[in-house]
Amino acid sequence: MRTAQLDRVTNETNISISLNLDGAGRAEIATGVGMLDHMLNQLARHGALDLTVHASGDLHVDAHHTVEDTAITLGRALNEALGDRAGIARFADRSVPLDEALIHVALDLSGRPYSAVALEFPSPMIGQLPSHMAIHFLETLAHEGRLALHVRQLAGRNDHHILEATFKALARALRDAARVVEDGSAPSTKGTLSG
Repeated sequence: MRTAQLDRVTNETNISISLNLDGAGRAEIATGVGMLDHMLNQLARHGALDLTVHASGDLHVDAHHTVEDTAITLGRALNEALGDRAGIARFADRSVPLDEALIHVALDLSGRPYSAVALEFPSPMIGQLPSHMAIHFLETLAHEGRLALHVRQLAGRNDHHILEATFKALARALRDAARVVEDGSAPSTKGTLSG
């Protein structure tokens, strides 16, 4: 089973995440940030992941610590669930439209973290989620999950549509890249993706 259960407790947040890469798209999400909950539900459903996220944080300050620490913990859970990454497809990309928005996501589950996120949100807030924190979430997820992530906005005017198409594209690309397709050998000329 490619699963992980991680907790992160700081003076600012308390995060608990359970992840099953080979799930059925079941989600139980509660972060206190409604738009983040909605996006994580998209990630689970379209990525065929079973994902439980319980987060509490200093939302009386703002959403920053809760969003960031959720991304840190989810990224680490993803890295743990992938294990040595032997036999996975490794590379994938998806383009997803949502009305006027069109987003392309490409990723490499290489074990080497990198992110290039080019999203332009018309508004500073998407519900309770600051727009810049949506980008920071993706960058942090890539870093902690040890994957190369490229996100390109090809079209879009509506903040919600742009972000939701992004998470749906990420989910589908992750689903494709994480699937086991080989006999257990690492999809690399190095012979390993573990570091």
